[in-house]
Parts: sequence; structure tokens; C-alpha cells
Amino acid sequence: MKKTFLLAFIVIASVVARAQEPRQSVVEMETTMGTITLKLYDETPLHRDNFLALVNRGFYDGLLFHRVIKDFMIQGGDPASRDAQPGQELGEGDMNYRLPAEIVFPQLYHKRGVLAAAREGDAVNPERQSSACQFYIVVGQKFNDAMLDRVQQRIEQATGGQCKLTEEQRETYKTIGGTPHLDGQYTVFGEVIEGMDVVEKIQLVSTDANDRPVEDVRIIKAIVKE
Repeated sequence: MKKTFLLAFIVIASVVARAQEPRQSVVEMETTMGTITLKLYDETPLHRDNFLALVNRGFYDGLLFHRVIKDFMIQGGDPASRDAQPGQELGEGDMNYRLPAEIVFPQLYHKRGVLAAAREGDAVNPERQSSACQFYIVVGQKFNDAMLDRVQQRIEQATGGQCKLTEEQRETYKTIGGTPHLDGQYTVFGEVIEGMDVVEKIQLVSTDANDRPVEDVRIIKAIVKE
């Protein structure tokens, strides 16, 4: 009887523990070049919930990846891109609100494949508030120690010495890659869990002088999977 009771208690405790675990929200983004699956972080709830709300209302359906820079990132979410004419300069479109920064450094940083919020520059946006809708996915490159030392100086200048790369981050940037010079300054709120090969293909497309793909790369549909 005691053994049965103990087993039942363990099973119930396990179920309760799983129910209390943070729920990772997943978004599937079908594009004209393939499907990208994104996991959103619970550590950045404002950005997570805002992104999910926009996806659920179909906001991203039909929008372009309007800014693509090889070995750096691919950016989308400008509402003006839905009906943009060929060659039209994009990137200024937004919603009528901003999101407060949720910079969770050093836990969340700009390793290859992360999803982050675009924003206006520090000169006009010193609080580093995020665009309500524009996002980017990091491709980046691999770094060596000398390069990371120079990047560290750049980060310290940008953050007033508040952010220092950890040994774990340095190793990630050396082996996996990313864009460390953005750390501590932009909100990272998710990552690619499937379809990084699609992101790689997009970052290689031909672009114009404004970094817009010459041939449109469009988000066909985005849906919440979990």
C-alpha cells in the first residue's frame, strides 16, 4: 500500500511539475523560399505575446523580407512591404506603439539563428524600445579571439561598460557564429528551431542598394503551432 501511494504521489508531482514548466510558443513561417520554425522565449513575455498576437491576426501574411545582408541577418515585418512596388525603399513602416526593451543579457544573445526585434537608433530611441512588428533573424559569421576582443570594446562603448561577453558566449561565437556587436542593445526573443537552411538561402539572394532583395522574398503565411 505504501509503495502504491508513493508511486501515485511521484506521478502526480511529475504531472504538476510539467504543467508549471514555462510554455515555449512556436511559430511556423512559410515563405516563398521554404518554411522557418521559430521558438519564442518566455524570458521576454512582452515580445513573445505581441508577436503571437500579430501572427494570430495574420499580420505577417504577405509581408516581405525587405532587408537582407549576407553574413549578418534577414529582416521583415514592415507593413508597407505588403503592396510595395519593385525597388521601393522599405523599412520605416511600423505600428502605432513600441515595446519596452526586454534585453536579457547574458542569457539571451545574438548567436546564429536567434530572432530579435528591430528598432530605431539610440539617437532617437535612447531607451532602446523595440519596433512593434519588425524583426530580424541572425545569420552572422564566426569569430576568433582577436575579433571578439575588438567586438568587446565596441559593446562596452555602446552599453557604458555594462555588457561583457562570457566565456560561453565567446565559444559560441567562435564555433557557431552570430552578431555579437549587437549584444546588450537589442531585444532577443526567440530562435530558429527548424529551417535555418531557408534563412541561409534568403541571406544569399541578390539585393539592391537599399539591401532589399531584387526578387521579392515573401512570407506566405505565419501560424502559431504551440
